[in-house]
Amino acid sequence: MAITRGHRFEIGFDHAFPQGLVLVGEVSPDNEYQSREDKAAGRPARQRVDEITGKRQWKATVTDPDETKAKRASFEITLLADVQPVPTTAEALPGMRPIELDGLTAEPKVAGQGEFKYQSYVYRATGFKSAASGGGTKSARTNTESTPKAA
Repeated sequence: MAITRGHRFEIGFDHAFPQGLVLVGEVSPDNEYQSREDKAAGRPARQRVDEITGKRQWKATVTDPDETKAKRASFEITLLADVQPVPTTAEALPGMRPIELDGLTAEPKVAGQGEFKYQSYVYRATGFKSAASGGGTKSARTNTESTPKAA
């Protein structure tokens, strides 16, 4: 049985981003394209709605500290929620905060141009994990969990 185009694979946050993600800036609405005529007529911008879940789309720019190629380290992530998701962690630097995502899915896509194409993914999430649920990197959590206990 073939996998249909546009299939979204559920993936654990720690598997997709072992060193976590850094949110750069703020979460904003993902609005549909608005032509000059629409802007001149004063028509309001319409926010995109996800065709599968029916939820509003929000976008956020994130950086993956685990990515070795600078051009691929920062990318946009789509958040699917009825109201604007709010990060639960404090800023590490002005405009930058470490985050973990809830309900993460990955959809494969081809990126790049010409002969420089490569496998990429569209990441979607339902929101942010609460600050108390995680913290630290996967390797830090794994090291504490795999420490043998004294008998």
